[in-house]
Amino acid sequence: MTPHSKYKPSLAWFAALGSAWVFVLVSLGAFTTTIGAGMAFPDWPLSNGSVNPHGWLTQIDKFAEHSHRISATVMGLISIVLAIWIRLTDDRTWLRKLGWSVVGLVILQGVVGGLRVLCDHYEIAMVNTSLGRLFAMLHAVMAQAFVCALLTVAAACSRTWMEDNAGWSAAPSVRVRRLGMLCVSLLFVQLAIAAVVRHSFAGLAIPTFPLSTSDGAILPAVWSFPVAIQFAHRVMAGIIGLAVAVYGHFLWREKLAPVVLRAAGVLLLTLVVCQITLGAEIIWTGRSVAVTTGHVLLGALTLATTYLVNLFVQRGVVDTSPAPAFAREADGAAGFALRPSKR
Repeated sequence: MTPHSKYKPSLAWFAALGSAWVFVLVSLGAFTTTIGAGMAFPDWPLSNGSVNPHGWLTQIDKFAEHSHRISATVMGLISIVLAIWIRLTDDRTWLRKLGWSVVGLVILQGVVGGLRVLCDHYEIAMVNTSLGRLFAMLHAVMAQAFVCALLTVAAACSRTWMEDNAGWSAAPSVRVRRLGMLCVSLLFVQLAIAAVVRHSFAGLAIPTFPLSTSDGAILPAVWSFPVAIQFAHRVMAGIIGLAVAVYGHFLWREKLAPVVLRAAGVLLLTLVVCQITLGAEIIWTGRSVAVTTGHVLLGALTLATTYLVNLFVQRGVVDTSPAPAFAREADGAAGFALRPSKR
């Protein structure tokens, strides 16, 4: 272990705080979309030609959108500082590259957010929406990718990752690793579907839950794009619940894994159940602003938590440089069969 790859408390805390700030950004973005304030200002990057537009502290739509823009700027500055800090103090090539990738992602995300505003007046008759709203969907999906990238940086800078005193670098069975990747992929797809639901105004396209009609039918009586995308969102929720339950079961059976990692499946399943409950509350409350915003935030938190669990499951594969990582024997023996990994 080189001096530059040792645990650095200040860097770790800064990366962790940056990861926390991203959820402030997601919350403000969710609130802005929920109240329909995405076009509170028709220009970008300024707001009504100013960095301190009139009325943004007194009018809720302007406050939501301008606060979102300010928080995005802060996120960009955090990302740049983090990338430079890693470049100067850490010898891991992959982490250096990821740090700069995070900067690239946050810049691209800002540009896409700007295009959402600037292109809103271009209507696309074929899909009955505007070019701006298509960029809004992309903006929402990219936000999830950015969250995962930033969490990877924060995890890689943490004491748990760097020192690995509890054996986090042990590589579990191939089945567990694949199930983790499957759950992350399903959640990412689900959040992409959710972005289409939100920006297609399909949140109440099916006004009953859990069944699709008031007379108790499973399938909607009349189909349209909003109904179809809302129904797909519900079906995916069920699939994710099953996948996370299976993942948690097999994760718990990895007896040599740290107990925190083994028990994480319970947390993941709890988050999914809460998320489905909030989704139902959106229907039952007629799309309450608080419930809808919470649903978006919890969706991002569920993806982030599942991603982090899977990241530590993959710890010995992702990064073997700073700690005595181990890998599974090629014969596929059960449990955590350990041997020193190649450096």
